[in-house]
Amino acid sequence: MRVFGEPGGAAPWGWRFGGHHVSLNNLVVDGAVVATTPCFLGADPATSPLLGGAVNRPLARVEDLARDLVRSLHPDLAARAVLLARAPSDLVTANRTTVAAGDRVIPLAGIWRDERFPDASEQAKLQALSDAIDDAAGYGDEHHAALEYTSEPKGVPAADLDAEQRALLRGLLGTYLGRVPDEVSPLRRYDDDAELDAVHLAWAGPIGPGEPHYYRLQGPRLLLEWDNTQRGANHAHSVWRDPEADFGLDVLARHRADWHRRA
Repeated sequence: MRVFGEPGGAAPWGWRFGGHHVSLNNLVVDGAVVATTPCFLGADPATSPLLGGAVNRPLARVEDLARDLVRSLHPDLAARAVLLARAPSDLVTANRTTVAAGDRVIPLAGIWRDERFPDASEQAKLQALSDAIDDAAGYGDEHHAALEYTSEPKGVPAADLDAEQRALLRGLLGTYLGRVPDEVSPLRRYDDDAELDAVHLAWAGPIGPGEPHYYRLQGPRLLLEWDNTQRGANHAHSVWRDPEADFGLDVLARHRADWHRRA
């Protein structure tokens, strides 16, 4: 856990909690939480057996609601929603500080921003694992181009969905936006039909359970990404981002501008 600034002070401050498959980021200004993204949760394994025949799936609803939604689409809509028949190796926007048009999947060995494995043998293991993941995805330049992040959302807008599908979409939004208290979550925004209309769904990969797949939901100030592709589609990642203001960068920019004017 890391704290930035002085909690309770006059200046903005924040805290971050991170670990394997967990990254929570919060910014506080004037005693109120003003930013909660990026918010990342993953699971490896995504599915595991429990005693008595039960199954543990920590992110089950995040996966199942999206699949149910895609499978409910009329063939014409499904053809627009499913961008590619095969899934990428990981989240398209990866762990970039900010997202921008043209972002593509970063290989696992490139996720670290500096050299974290000075031992040559450990670095070689990481590179071999990264290469195996990329080879399994089988993506060429044309695949990356089809799935790269764009400012104009890809896929099918909620405006083209029927009432039942819109209910599924709202439930799916809740699996991400419900990770924070109601008071700071933007989930209620999507009670407004016009707000929901602007959210687009895009999918890559097969739609059958147990197959490697990826999807994203994108709209104004909203980007949700999911992939379950590695380890035989049993290693899942999910992230909620605000493309315009992750880490509260917009709030911090305004604060700095105001402070310099006063100075």
